[in-house]
Order: sequence, then C-alpha cells, then structure tokens
Amino acid sequence: MYKLQLTDIAVKNLKDFNHAEQQLIAKKLRYFAENFDTLKESKKVTELKGTKYKHYRFIIARKIRVIFEIRNETLVLLILRIGKRKDIYS
Repeated sequence: MYKLQLTDIAVKNLKDFNHAEQQLIAKKLRYFAENFDTLKESKKVTELKGTKYKHYRFIIARKIRVIFEIRNETLVLLILRIGKRKDIYS
C-alpha cells in the first residue's frame, strides 16, 4: 500500500468541493492508495504529456481529476491538485 501525501494546494482544492464530493474524493483516494499497482495499468491512471516532470492523472469521477507524482523511494503518492476536469490542467 502506498502512502498518500497532499500538497497545500491539493488541500485547498479539496475545500472547494461540497461535503458529499469531499467524501467521495476521500473514499476514492483511499482506494487509489490501496490498489495503485492494479490501477496504474488501467485507463484511470495516465501519464501527462508535455511536462518535464513525471506527473500522472487519476480519474476520481466523471468530472473530477487528481494530478499526482510518484515518489518511489518511500512509496508516496504526492497529490498535487484536485479539481474539476475543465479547471485541473490550467
């Protein structure tokens, strides 16, 4: 199981959602950390192109995305941003 770590920006992004969405995101992030090795082979996790960093996207719901990076040395999934699909990439 991977450890989840959220940046300050991700915590701020999470607060922008209503309570029900926050609960959904928390539940999906726990599932994500527990099943990352399986999910990374699916279409729900993809590497972002066009950046010099190794950033990835995880689809939480139809319109909610998480941008993260992997820190292998300590098995940490660093959550960089959480947001709606239309806003997350800007």
